[in-house]
Amino acid sequence: MAQPMPTDFFRRIDEGDDPLFYSFPRFVVHIDDWAIKTIGEIFAERLPRDGTLLDLMSSWRTHLPVDLQPAGVVGLGLNRPEMADNPALTEIVVHDLNRDPRLPLPDNRFDGAMLTVSVQYLVRPVEVFADVGRVLRPGAPLAVSFSNRMFPTKAVWVWQRASEAQRVELVQRYFADAGVFENLEAIERRSTTGYADPVFAVMGTRKA
Repeated sequence: MAQPMPTDFFRRIDEGDDPLFYSFPRFVVHIDDWAIKTIGEIFAERLPRDGTLLDLMSSWRTHLPVDLQPAGVVGLGLNRPEMADNPALTEIVVHDLNRDPRLPLPDNRFDGAMLTVSVQYLVRPVEVFADVGRVLRPGAPLAVSFSNRMFPTKAVWVWQRASEAQRVELVQRYFADAGVFENLEAIERRSTTGYADPVFAVMGTRKA
């Protein structure tokens, strides 16, 4: 079993209260249109149709493709007004994963989960990933997608120092250390028609 990562890896420039930092709604997207479209395509390819999904660190947009049509989407995040404006969400849960990595949700509830362009802000990612496994049904996927953008004061030290390839490896390490996922897969997509934000994703499925 791998040694735990040093706690210093997860220090931040701004160690202030996260709910305070995110208390004001930010009705902006944090990646460009090509990246949004590409993440939607990955969701369409990898997430189950007609199931109940969990949107972790949710905001005012989930980037689900319109033809996915899940039975329900639970958004878990810090800003209620942002999530209230998200047309994909059928339920809202306000919860700070950096303060408490245990999700206030029942076991085996979800058919899939996504964590979109926010994994860089988790200070206890392995604990969060492990508890996401608890709320997923066996065989259900977790899709963690990211690009190269961030709030630098809130992104953890190890993420800021890592290259793009190392960030993919880091997220794979989170999955592996959580101990509840299998079938890990890394995805990288870049525009071939001009500059756009690159898209990276790491997928895993809940062990049976």
